[in-house]
Amino acid sequence: MEIAGVKPERLALEWASAAEAPLYVELITKFTNQVKELGPLGEAEGIDPEELKQKLLAARSAVENVKLRTRFAKLAQQLRDGDKLTPELIEATMAEKVNDAIIREIAKQEKAIAEAGVQ
Repeated sequence: MEIAGVKPERLALEWASAAEAPLYVELITKFTNQVKELGPLGEAEGIDPEELKQKLLAARSAVENVKLRTRFAKLAQQLRDGDKLTPELIEATMAEKVNDAIIREIAKQEKAIAEAGVQ
């Protein structure tokens, strides 16, 4: 999300089992309030709506790509096989292995848009 220009606070990954309904409600309520405080998408980020739309479409295209999904699956297996799984390790490994694919896709989309505007 951050690569596409969206504040990372707009994304949350939490775990709550089916037996933890109060925790689930708490997590959803907290996240909903957090997003409301940020305001409309794009406004809080200071990004032009059309530019944000193009970046999000590029990020979506990247994550739908089979190569990226394969890379992510291999990365997940490597992390599972490791003995010291920490949030910092996961974030660093994701940045190293996955984010570059998203960055490349955004650049490719931006180039295509620029070329279409020139023609």
